[in-house]
Amino acid sequence: MSALGINLPSLIVFLVNFLLLLGVLYLFAYKPILRVMDRRSNQIRESLEAADRAREEAASSQADTRAQLQEARAEGQRLIEQARQMADRFREEERERVRQESDIALARAREDIQRERDAAVAEVRSQFADLAITAAERVIERSLDRDAHQELIDRVLQEGEGLRRG
Repeated sequence: MSALGINLPSLIVFLVNFLLLLGVLYLFAYKPILRVMDRRSNQIRESLEAADRAREEAASSQADTRAQLQEARAEGQRLIEQARQMADRFREEERERVRQESDIALARAREDIQRERDAAVAEVRSQFADLAITAAERVIERSLDRDAHQELIDRVLQEGEGLRRG
């Protein structure tokens, strides 16, 4: 081996040094580097898993939000429809109430007109009776029994009304 230029004791020393250096590096550098790389790999894997979970949660949350938004729209439409129905019902009730009030007012007005007509007829009869008595007193020029003549005038007026109606 010396002919090749290899010195065996130096080669053994170099090999021992190399193996010692390799052992020292393995213990103090390679293992810690592997641990750091394993931890880093685990962190990356966990981060990717967390990102996947977050993406899935976001998609789920977005789907839930869409469903809630759709439900809210449907609820809004139902509320609008209910409000419209209530407004229609209220409008109909108010129309009916106003119609009833106008019917009542019309009936009262008719009753008032009838009462006033009856009162006017009674007043005309009374005045006519007074005029007839006054005229009769002037014709006869003496005072007549007012109650007896009033009865006679009422009877004549009733007979006159019967003739007019018949």
